[in-house]
Amino acid sequence: MTTAVLPAPSARARELYHLMLAFMREEVLPAEAEYLAHRREAGHDGHDVPPVVERLKTTARERGLWNLFLPAESGLTQLEYAPIAELSGWSLDLAPEAINCAAPDTGNMELLHLLGTAEQQEQWLAPLLEGRIRSAFAMTEPDVASSDATNIGTRIERDGDEYVITGRKWWTSGAMDPRCALFVLMGKTDPSAPAHRQQTMVIVPRDTAGVTVVRDYPVLGHHDQHGHAQVRFEQVRVPVTNVVGEEGGGFAAAQARLGPGRIHHCMRALGAAERALALMVQRARDRVAFGGPLADQGVVQQQIAESRLEIEQARMLCHRACQVIDTEGNKAAKDLVAMAKVAVPRAATRVIDRAIQVHGGAGMTDVTPLAAMYAWHRAMRLFDGPDEVHLRSVARTELKRGPLLPPGRITV
Repeated sequence: MTTAVLPAPSARARELYHLMLAFMREEVLPAEAEYLAHRREAGHDGHDVPPVVERLKTTARERGLWNLFLPAESGLTQLEYAPIAELSGWSLDLAPEAINCAAPDTGNMELLHLLGTAEQQEQWLAPLLEGRIRSAFAMTEPDVASSDATNIGTRIERDGDEYVITGRKWWTSGAMDPRCALFVLMGKTDPSAPAHRQQTMVIVPRDTAGVTVVRDYPVLGHHDQHGHAQVRFEQVRVPVTNVVGEEGGGFAAAQARLGPGRIHHCMRALGAAERALALMVQRARDRVAFGGPLADQGVVQQQIAESRLEIEQARMLCHRACQVIDTEGNKAAKDLVAMAKVAVPRAATRVIDRAIQVHGGAGMTDVTPLAAMYAWHRAMRLFDGPDEVHLRSVARTELKRGPLLPPGRITV
């Protein structure tokens, strides 16, 4: 693996970064109290959309902060998008959606942009890019180990000009949002085919007969507004024209979808870590114990320094992965993305955990964003592939690599 100097961002990328920074400071962070008050009033397990979300979307679009995740729309490289996405990670509930860069919609839009037919793009991609609807991604299942996507048991059977879908999904992010209009579903069309050609992706409109959203799952006790649902598909019929890409191409499509999605999650996680560190520093300055501010305590200073060190290391790995995506493509960046997907959530959760510790009991409540931030970023070590799968992939590459140095000898 070679090293490289990261290129400087374009003037346009620098302009968008500063626009995003102003948007976060002037609009998003001040709106968090209204968002949280609405969620509390509606009940934390409610999923209606706080009105402030649509207001922020309007403001973001007026400022030119819209669909920045998709190079075909924004003109940004992944490396140029990374610092902007990081800023959105300061306020994960609000900012990504405000600029129409929220998962799972981004992954679904990338998939439809890459593989969708003209009709699919007109019917589904266009309103997603406009922010008029939202979507869900239905891949994970409760009855099989999701770390191996070839395990998927949901059946997609051909019946004339229709597919008939039967199965059960869970952790279907986005399914609880009242604006969710479609599922991008992965199921098995040919169990007798080679392992990586058995799966197919299809579009399932949310209101199709036989689709039942059973319940939402909290993340460490926290219910997200968009939800993570269990969904049943019972004899669900959709036209075969709803296939995304080609029949049997579902596994490859999933990898194409999840690759950019993983690095985007890492970008936002860096922003969460930065906010946690800022909160930790402020608390250390303000809180007095044993005759002086916490910032005078050596152990707190060490926690702050370790946090800065880990954020910078994680950022460098994330940005290196972005640079390889830009210059050599997703496949060439596969191992770097895998490493970032492990390293960045690890760093983020450690920094957030330290911030919670410095805040004491306040860090465990909703009077700070830290508890919810920790829940999400701890979950990040599982979704889009658990750490163990990414580490296995990196190890396999390393074991195949030719030695740069002569092999060492053990003599006894």
